[in-house]
Amino acid sequence: MLEEPTVSLSDVHRSIPIPQDKRYSVIRRLLAFSGPAYLVSVGYIDPGNWATDLEGGSRFGYDLIWVLVMANLMAILLQTLSARLGIVSGRDLAQACRDHYSKPVSFVLWMLSEIAIGACDLAEVLGTAIALNLLFGLQLIYGVILTAFDVLLLLGLQRLGMRKIESVIVTLVFIIGAAFFIEMFFAKPDLGGIVAGIVPKLNDQSLFVAIGILGATVMPHNLYLHSALVQTRHFADTPEGKREACKFNLLDSTIALNGSLLINGAILVLAAAVFFSHKIIVTDIAQAYQLLSPMMGRKIASILFAVALLASGQSSTITGTMAGQIVMEGFIRLRIRPVFRRLFTRALAIIPAVLVLSLAGDGSTYYLLLLSQVLLSMQLAFAIIPLIHFTSAREIMGEFANRVWVRVLAWLTAAVIIVLNAQLLFASERDALASSGTMRILGLLGLPVLMALGIFLLYIAIAPFVRKWREVGKTPEIERLIPVGTPPTARAFHRIGVAVERSERDEAVVHRALALAGPTAEIVLIHVSVSVGADVFGKESSDSSARLGKGYLRSIEEEVRTLGVTNVHSHLGFGDVSKEIVRIAQEEKLDVLVMGAHGHRGLEDLVLGVTISGVRHALDIPILVVK
Repeated sequence: MLEEPTVSLSDVHRSIPIPQDKRYSVIRRLLAFSGPAYLVSVGYIDPGNWATDLEGGSRFGYDLIWVLVMANLMAILLQTLSARLGIVSGRDLAQACRDHYSKPVSFVLWMLSEIAIGACDLAEVLGTAIALNLLFGLQLIYGVILTAFDVLLLLGLQRLGMRKIESVIVTLVFIIGAAFFIEMFFAKPDLGGIVAGIVPKLNDQSLFVAIGILGATVMPHNLYLHSALVQTRHFADTPEGKREACKFNLLDSTIALNGSLLINGAILVLAAAVFFSHKIIVTDIAQAYQLLSPMMGRKIASILFAVALLASGQSSTITGTMAGQIVMEGFIRLRIRPVFRRLFTRALAIIPAVLVLSLAGDGSTYYLLLLSQVLLSMQLAFAIIPLIHFTSAREIMGEFANRVWVRVLAWLTAAVIIVLNAQLLFASERDALASSGTMRILGLLGLPVLMALGIFLLYIAIAPFVRKWREVGKTPEIERLIPVGTPPTARAFHRIGVAVERSERDEAVVHRALALAGPTAEIVLIHVSVSVGADVFGKESSDSSARLGKGYLRSIEEEVRTLGVTNVHSHLGFGDVSKEIVRIAQEEKLDVLVMGAHGHRGLEDLVLGVTISGVRHALDIPILVVK
């Protein structure tokens, strides 16, 4: 195990220089920023996408091209938000989740991310194994086992630096694109049908396939990956430098993802031109390979298809491993050597693949690919919702926070993706429950899991809104917090801590604390700023919550002094309320701590946490809780 990392992809963080001289051409500056989006684009053309594109084209011809276009627009929006998060905040999505959510929530999000990466790797393993089988006749189970050794390829590339990895990925993407455009030239598709396919149309029969295409297009691990990759560029750490980086990364994302759209479109168009016209429905990648040459009359057609599939599997392998590294380092601050990280990720894919192929045979590959897409769709919402929350928060993004129209589009995109993926999951669950034997058992086991995931998704969606609502509900301006009069005469403690929360309960809390104060007692006022900015930036936070907190503490100090207690000062904490109160109490060596009851219960306890319990278990001094 290596030392704990503090930045994303620490080995290559800010390792690629950006020309600062404005005399450099726009093209040269764009090329300096280009690269991250091409690595991300690989996830949009992995073997899982192939399966849905082939089925969509062979079943419905050109009718679902518009679904690819819509999915691509959604992908550009989400990847742009991911890149902006990394550029502006200097944190990748995994780090932001860890900073913002509690440890248990972060742990669950990490586990879901690892499952998604394993599911994506499963599709890559099967794609590579199928390609080796088609090209060299190697049995699928041996091809799956052989993919464990591609770790050597990744290790070799990592020694060459980030630019070399990007060059290899771009080359592989070019091979995939070239192969399919040659195939399209052979297939001679109907141009009129392609244009007509851009117009939205949907029916009961095509809905499920459309959902599959959409679910296979937007990949959750890409949102973690992109927010880290953009930090490999050494742009100026100024508003102007960040603004330029955001602009060029938007161009990079648009170009790269539109390239992925063309490749996915080429696969669907190829299936429509070759298979739909002959009323052949293709649900298996190997089936498509076997039929291409006889139907097109060219042997090279199948070879090109298999070569593109092999390139897709290998390119996805590289980016999947990098995403795994980012997720592990970001969520749990654990950095392990790349070889072990690669073996861990690949084991998550190889073990189930070998077991299923051994028990069910080569014909089970289609169901394994379907399973990988279902698992990815389950995790997608858990990456999208935090991303929208973070990039919409002015405390994190400052002037780069999402504008209203961007927030509306982002939430609409999230809603569409969540609803469609939920339909896909429920349909899969329904089919499993309607089956018998092993599938029915899996369906019964999956039902409580889906319910738990739904509740957890609701939590991460509403928690920031509840927190903002509570902030709005508090009253920072209280003209007379403590009624004018002679303070009580009880005398017992010397260093008295008073935790205030900017609410109407503070008057009673401060009053009780003064009742304990002797002539030489010192009052230490404590308030913790609770906001996304405070969670992420700590003492460096300067958001509205922090400013209000400082002003509020000053007003209480002045009020206490008017009552004759002159020895008073304050501490402003940031982030986790319980931890900050404990830290300040220990630093100040308090004799007693006075704090108010939290005033919430049930679901609010789950969302907002229980401050008192965390404090009383960590301190060994008397704690007076005032209702």
